[in-house]
Amino acid sequence: MLPSRRFLPSISLLAAFEAVARTGSVTSAARELDLTQSAVSRQIKALEEQLGAELFHRERQTVRLTLAGDSYAREIREALRRISSASLNLRANPHGGTLNLAILPTFGTRWLAPRLGRFLGQNPGVTINLVTRLSPFDFRLDSIDAAIHFGHPHWPGAELTFLMSEKTVAACSPAFLRQHGITGAEDLLDVPLLHLTTRPDAWERWFADNGVAFQNVHGMLFDQFATAAQAAITGLGVALLPTFLIQDELKRGDLVAAIGREMESSENYYLACPPEQADYAPLSAFRGWITAEAKAG
Repeated sequence: MLPSRRFLPSISLLAAFEAVARTGSVTSAARELDLTQSAVSRQIKALEEQLGAELFHRERQTVRLTLAGDSYAREIREALRRISSASLNLRANPHGGTLNLAILPTFGTRWLAPRLGRFLGQNPGVTINLVTRLSPFDFRLDSIDAAIHFGHPHWPGAELTFLMSEKTVAACSPAFLRQHGITGAEDLLDVPLLHLTTRPDAWERWFADNGVAFQNVHGMLFDQFATAAQAAITGLGVALLPTFLIQDELKRGDLVAAIGREMESSENYYLACPPEQADYAPLSAFRGWITAEAKAG
């Protein structure tokens, strides 16, 4: 239920306010909106009267946001952005729904993207927009309908649907393996290790899982699996990589397992969405499809 209309200023008033707040000038805002300065000034005054609060300090020929106006400007700017995004999505796909999906970069490019054609073929009225997110965010502050999440089943303000588990392998180039003569897990203590910033304790858990005592584990840091995998291919070190994301590299022989044993990750992949979006038709269709795809492997 929407609040009383007295708390819902018109788009024209809000657009004028946002433009003045962003540019710091009535003249610049008027030029941007193709209005006269007096028209913009009247809109700002009308908005202040409707809200019962002063939004700007007037100082001769300049304006400066009040403390309340600055806070209001940030929220209105985001609201206008979301309205614009929703309108653009509708214009791009007037006959079906749009799903804005946040993805993990390597999962999105290596696993999801090659399969998306099947989903779109089964749901021709749905458009999917993909954006990258590396960590959980507040759905209330973003125009995202759902997200791929890797971790424990915890995301404040979201419902999680299990997709799949994961196994990782210590991988390196064939030349690196020969050069360092790696034959056992303990040998990896003496070679360069490649770390992922989102999984800072992965190597510690790997050594513990393989019964290897260690003091400190150092090495290069990467923020994405794809970059770490490429670094391993070029011989910079050994990387802990999800097996299902490097199948092509393993088949081609660009990467090999430094140690044959895989490790089951303690975290899993989930589809996250805000509870109020759970019944949104494009999301419901996508949830059913990706769950089946993940189960099929």
